[in-house]
Amino acid sequence: MTIRITLPKVLAALPVLGLALIAPAVLAQAGSGASALAAPASTDHPAWAYPWAPNFTVPPADDVPQHLPGSTATFSWVQARDLFFAPSWHPEDHPAMPEVVARGRKPDVRACGSCHRAEGTGGPENSSLAGLPATYIAQQMADIKSGARKFSGPQRGAVVLMTAAAKAISDDEVQAAAAYFASLRPKRTIKVVESDSVPTTYVARLFYAKSPQGGTEPLGRRIVEIPDDVEQFELRDSRSMFTAHVPPGSVARGEVLVKTGGQGITVACATCHGADLKGLGPIPRIAGRSPSYLMRQLFDIKNGARAGPGSAPMQATVANLSEDDMMALAAYVASLPP
Repeated sequence: MTIRITLPKVLAALPVLGLALIAPAVLAQAGSGASALAAPASTDHPAWAYPWAPNFTVPPADDVPQHLPGSTATFSWVQARDLFFAPSWHPEDHPAMPEVVARGRKPDVRACGSCHRAEGTGGPENSSLAGLPATYIAQQMADIKSGARKFSGPQRGAVVLMTAAAKAISDDEVQAAAAYFASLRPKRTIKVVESDSVPTTYVARLFYAKSPQGGTEPLGRRIVEIPDDVEQFELRDSRSMFTAHVPPGSVARGEVLVKTGGQGITVACATCHGADLKGLGPIPRIAGRSPSYLMRQLFDIKNGARAGPGSAPMQATVANLSEDDMMALAAYVASLPP
């Protein structure tokens, strides 16, 4: 599925995530949150963790059936971009989706499985939900609805529509979606690689993609998480794999922080998240999750954007973490089996 054409053609023709493809007319349907899209981004957030290229454009989708390895299903780009439809490329891998996960409810409740995938694997631009406690998922929806959980950085399309959905969704729909995603077994979808350089990338609206022209660029003090197969990811296949490039030494440094707290910098993560970091009671799994997502959550909690009841115990934990500490924590935790 590798695209082997020049970058200008890709930028003109590359289909981008349905969530990322939301035109201004669609964003306007998100209610008052849509106006926040024009709000200036804060200047103190790690910009690499909040990729957002709102002017990235793509041509109209077509109805030509698409095929992916390992699946007998076919879906078109029109279906893949439809936020009220969740393509299930591997129906044998999950139970029947509730209506709110499979199709949502118009006009504001997009299909949960459209963005978070039929198997809850998500991507760098949002959250993996598979195997998280149902009570935790429900609480996060309540926090977003109440405004207790906000988002740092630019008000990206994903943020606008997630906020609109949280405000419009019913309690019964939340419970159905939470129970469904909690029943799923998380998959390992991320390979963490330490390196000084990374393949040359561009921001495809909400995530980093590898330049078809090849080449490399310095990684610097950031994590760059790239889908191994962009088409597979954008067609919303839950088996999509990602490579997360992290600075050399990050994993070892993160391991020390996770296991010991780093001589008082923080608290050993196992204290709350369990010995294997796969969750403990209502506390969520963090092992094997997207390092981009983990970085955003650590930063959001530290700067007070996430202030729900579940975030309160974390505030003291992250208070002394530098951005390099957060990056190392995210790199190590992402390298673990989910």
